Amino acid sequence: MASSSSHSLILLVSYCSFFFFFFAAAATKEAHHYHHHTLQLTSILPSSVCNPSTTGNKRRGSVLEVVHKHGPCSMLSMNPLKVEEDLFTHDQSRVDSIRVRAKLAQNMTAKTDVVLLAGSKATLPVKPGSSIGSGNYIVTIGLGTPAKQLSLVFDTGSDLTWTQCEPCARSCYTQQQPVFAPSASTTYSNISCAATQCSDLTSATGNTPACSSSTCVYGIQYGDQSFSAGFFATEKLTLTSKDVVNGFYFGCGENQQGLFGMTAGLLGLGRDKLSIVSQTANKYGRVFSYCLPSRSSSSGYLTFGRGALARNIKYTPLVSTSRGGGSFYGLTLTGITVGGRRLVISPTVFQTSGMIIDSGTVITRLPPTAYSALSKAFRAQMSKYPLTKGVSILDTCYDLSKFTTISIPKISMVWGGNTNVELAPQGILFAAGGASQVCLAFAANGDDSDIGIFGNVQQTTMAVVYDVAGRKVGFGPQGCA
Repeated sequence: MASSSSHSLILLVSYCSFFFFFFAAAATKEAHHYHHHTLQLTSILPSSVCNPSTTGNKRRGSVLEVVHKHGPCSMLSMNPLKVEEDLFTHDQSRVDSIRVRAKLAQNMTAKTDVVLLAGSKATLPVKPGSSIGSGNYIVTIGLGTPAKQLSLVFDTGSDLTWTQCEPCARSCYTQQQPVFAPSASTTYSNISCAATQCSDLTSATGNTPACSSSTCVYGIQYGDQSFSAGFFATEKLTLTSKDVVNGFYFGCGENQQGLFGMTAGLLGLGRDKLSIVSQTANKYGRVFSYCLPSRSSSSGYLTFGRGALARNIKYTPLVSTSRGGGSFYGLTLTGITVGGRRLVISPTVFQTSGMIIDSGTVITRLPPTAYSALSKAFRAQMSKYPLTKGVSILDTCYDLSKFTTISIPKISMVWGGNTNVELAPQGILFAAGGASQVCLAFAANGDDSDIGIFGNVQQTTMAVVYDVAGRKVGFGPQGCA
């Protein structure tokens, strides 16, 4: 009997051990699934075929289609190889210019150049420092009467909206669409130097306006020395057939040079009083939102007003930042999680740098201390994939050419108010060199004191809501789906 009892006890222990390890393994597998993305590699690789989203068309209010400037959905013809080659150079130029602008706002001096407007006696002293106007995403609007279609880069880091205008007095770059002709519009009007709005150009551009025969002349120079100068004017702006803004203040540029691609100019979505957000405050309540497509071969949307807002939005407070002159949208980053685990980063690291959200910066920039912790944790959970050489600012890259399906740790940004925002897989990896060079889409700043930037790769697929009146910014999942 004793032997039989001992045998039964051994079997019971064996069964218990089996079930313990079985459920432990199942729990581990479930936890891995919960904290990891499993995806097809092709979902993060570029495509040559346009596959536009229909989500924007289902929304109420003023909805503009957003497309990647260099993707197959864009009407702008660009050399893809040249675009890839210049991407990181242009992105770093923008980041550098944001840093300079932030430092200028802290009373640091900078070199001053002079931009001339031919055909007039106006000369403009122009300071560098505004964020570079060569963002990735464009929208098409109508300007004038009759309305002329113009594709503009939309930029949350800029305030003044401008487009190239005829006649081109000194220098104009090549654009895809016909250059806007004020003489062909019945609603165009120049602004007088005595107008209050002319004085407002100082904060919108960082430069004091000039005068040409009592007509207000603007000038704006970006951080890479690109610039636009011309007459400050009003015109009828057509967003959609039902959304028209009369008397819209904009820059009618007759002298431009720089990295604006084949676009017609720039749509300023900053916080200054001359931005489109402020100019349309009575109509849209200083609320706008967008979704950036997950791939350059698909489309997203830009909307104005509360009527078009997505559901399931998580909000974080919008904070004022003196860095950059107050035009940037400041957020409070408090932490980062990788694979379900919060990184051990002192709160003072993010407090020292500060953080802005920017539609024109491609790769998110973090304080070096924070980026080091992120890269280390990500590498530890990607150990089964072969590392490869980095590219430009990206140093955590993998050769995934032999894989069709991959598993990557989920990454979440923890914002002020304990707002946890999970990034889409396309916001974690960037295919810098096809499948053979897929990189963690984050980079380190030069110093922990440099301002952090939440870039557009990390924003992809999310509904991003700017409730400027309510002083908050929101994020929602699958915004373009």
